[in-house]
Amino acid sequence: MIPDTVKKIVKALDDKKGNDIKVIKIDELTIVADYFVLVTGNSNTHIRALADEVEFQLEEAGLRPSHIEGRATGWVILEYEGVVTHIFTEESRNYYNLERLWEDAAKVDVADIINE
Repeated sequence: MIPDTVKKIVKALDDKKGNDIKVIKIDELTIVADYFVLVTGNSNTHIRALADEVEFQLEEAGLRPSHIEGRATGWVILEYEGVVTHIFTEESRNYYNLERLWEDAAKVDVADIINE
């Protein structure tokens, strides 16, 4: 069962036209988080808009981030209840390649969340 927090984040990113949204379940591999949500923005402005939309949608649901990092960079991190959202420029996403680092993690079908 996918947590509502993950669903809300994915839908917010999709609403703002985030590119290549991926969700990976990492709870069996680390204590850092339960899920990573990865998305690419077209520009720093788009990245800020994606982050703002996630914050807005989750605040509407009564959730506040426990951690925010990177507001002025090509990689913004928002953490909510064991779900860490990584919002990248394409260059940063390719450079850090978190999908490769966490390739042993379970993948979540984002289309199922968006079409729900």
